[in-house]
Amino acid sequence: MSSLTVNVPTSTVPMIAGVEITTDAEGRFNLNSLHRASGTGESKEPNKWMRNKQAQELIDELSANLSVGQEVVKSVKGGTAPGTFAHELLAIEYAGWISPAFRLQVNQTFIDYRTGKLTPTIDPMQVLSDPAAMRGLLLTYTEKVIALEGTVETLTPKAEALDRIATKSEGSMCITDAAKHLQLQPKKAFQVLSQNHWIYKRAGGKSWLGYQEKIQRGLLEHKVTTVSRSDGSEKMVEQVLITAKGLTQLSEILGGAHA
Repeated sequence: MSSLTVNVPTSTVPMIAGVEITTDAEGRFNLNSLHRASGTGESKEPNKWMRNKQAQELIDELSANLSVGQEVVKSVKGGTAPGTFAHELLAIEYAGWISPAFRLQVNQTFIDYRTGKLTPTIDPMQVLSDPAAMRGLLLTYTEKVIALEGTVETLTPKAEALDRIATKSEGSMCITDAAKHLQLQPKKAFQVLSQNHWIYKRAGGKSWLGYQEKIQRGLLEHKVTTVSRSDGSEKMVEQVLITAKGLTQLSEILGGAHA
């Protein structure tokens, strides 16, 4: 009989019932994460606790004893890490408001966190048999997926813009014009391209030609032009063009050479 393997991530942040108890830059703990870890309903949400008199008195007392400018509670709306973040003492009190047993669990988890103990590896079979832990894991993964989707949504337009710049279809230019864009003397540009095996001359030939490998990669193009001689005859002239993609890569080569 084959065994079932479940990959459950470990974390260096506090984790309760499979839910990561995230912190903000000031070290405050996410009360919404604690609520999810507790597995309780809407009646035990952080905003319900903060409305009661005892919680307000505790917040005021703790604020009075901290340095000026320190916030014991901060609500973050939107972004990748929304929630109500609170000082550790308030987080423990909130856990106690949910239930005495949950308070003890949270307190011990925070002690382990402060002393640098890593969150122990979760037993997969225990998680599978614990609805609260499974729910917590699913919620944690959902939050991460939403955060990643937001990051992708932000980066996609930038990636598409770069792709439009670095394509073969438009923006090809002769080596002399490319040299101007790269702030090089034309002679130096031809030298760099030749040394890096982008262009070459046939034996006895005068025109520069592009290496086939660079053409296939979309870095170079060949332009064939018909020109008229003084005697009225015509001849075919080949010219190497650098694509926008090629210009981007050539810029990286020059940057590496300068470094």
